[in-house]
Amino acid sequence: MSYVGERIAKVMASRGLCSRREAEKWITQGRVKVNGATLVSPALNVTDADTILIDDKPIPKQDLLRLWKFHKPKGYITTHRDPQKRPTLFSLLPKDFPRVVSIGRLDMDSEGLILLTNSGEIEHKWELPLYGWIRSYRAKVLGSVDQKKLESLRDGITIDNFHYKSAIAKIESQDEKFAWLNVQLTEGKNREVRRIFDYLGWPVQQLIRIGFGPFELGNLQSGKFEEIDLSNYKYLL
Repeated sequence: MSYVGERIAKVMASRGLCSRREAEKWITQGRVKVNGATLVSPALNVTDADTILIDDKPIPKQDLLRLWKFHKPKGYITTHRDPQKRPTLFSLLPKDFPRVVSIGRLDMDSEGLILLTNSGEIEHKWELPLYGWIRSYRAKVLGSVDQKKLESLRDGITIDNFHYKSAIAKIESQDEKFAWLNVQLTEGKNREVRRIFDYLGWPVQQLIRIGFGPFELGNLQSGKFEEIDLSNYKYLL
């Protein structure tokens, strides 16, 4: 086996098989062989000279990096397989669509922009906190919203001993029962928008992600996807 090159999980992710986290699970499950030996740990570097098998099948060759934006509808979860048999966004893609992973997630009740890529390495890289990408949302909330409370979110907020970093929220419109808000997060933790506004007394009725870093949902219709020209984003790769 090789002791130079790249980590086996990173190589698997870069081939679009899975994310790094999934690759490490596959390895501990005994699904990965390198030069005829079944791996028990992801702590191994490999090169092009090594023979890598996944479930006794050769690892695919490196594909050209591709990226799509997808408008996830409400009612779908962001995972390939779900033990509860709930519908996943990947079931909405054409049967001949390349094997892709999502960059970030949206909960089942949320909709909007999801990035899809055939590179697990890019998925891992762009989710890292060091990128500091802004997540932008439109949120429909129940109640009469106090702009001063919204402005206090710039300093972050702690809910049940759990701290959320700075958020920027502005009122787009307000009627007798509901308000539409524009919300920008610097972190994007699980169900962050819903938890913050539930705590403030304005439960979220509808949540749409409209931006992730430099990418925007635009006019993309629900359930539709569109490939992104990466020549315009070489500085990110």
